[in-house]
Amino acid sequence: MPKQLQTIISFFQDGGPFMYIILVVFAVGLAITLERLIYLSMVKSKNKKIWDQLFPMLGQGKFKQAMDTAKDSNSAIARIMVYGLSRATHSNSFEDIEMAMEEGLMEITPQLERRTPYINAFANIATLLGLLGTIMGLIKAFTAVASADPSQKADLLSASISVAMNTTAFGLMAAIPLLLAFSYLQSRTTELVDSMEMASVKFINVFREAQAKLAKKQPPQQ
Repeated sequence: MPKQLQTIISFFQDGGPFMYIILVVFAVGLAITLERLIYLSMVKSKNKKIWDQLFPMLGQGKFKQAMDTAKDSNSAIARIMVYGLSRATHSNSFEDIEMAMEEGLMEITPQLERRTPYINAFANIATLLGLLGTIMGLIKAFTAVASADPSQKADLLSASISVAMNTTAFGLMAAIPLLLAFSYLQSRTTELVDSMEMASVKFINVFREAQAKLAKKQPPQQ
């Protein structure tokens, strides 16, 4: 067995039962991180694909065709466009259309943020479990030292404290990557929300231009 692997196994075994609990917490947090990364990447890819199809239609004033295309898509941005286009068929008020699209965005945003806060929670739990494991180890160490031979107390105490600190170290080793993952996922989510807000603004501007062109084509009332 390689020396490095043997050192890792010894470090893990010496930490006591809290090491296994921290490992489970880290594994669950890592699983959520991977699931969120895949989900957000899929949302971004689908949004870009459908927006590349919808924007030319909107620019050409083909709102009915854009509506049909958006309804056939399961992307987040298509759902927001459906909200806006549906309201546009009943109202020419830009404020009403904007409110409808904001409603769609408010419905989608919780899905983008789902489970991400758990990663931050698991990072904090891993840190606290590490501290708890260390405290329990120190209690056990001092209890053992109290009944030990006076000549061996110093060596026994130093060895016991060293082992007890393993849980704190492992707790931090689990917490730091989870905190970094949490921050990264938050930035990815914010980026997606901002892109959908920008798409909503572009839709409003395109619709405004289409309405202005339509008004110019209509003959003036006598």
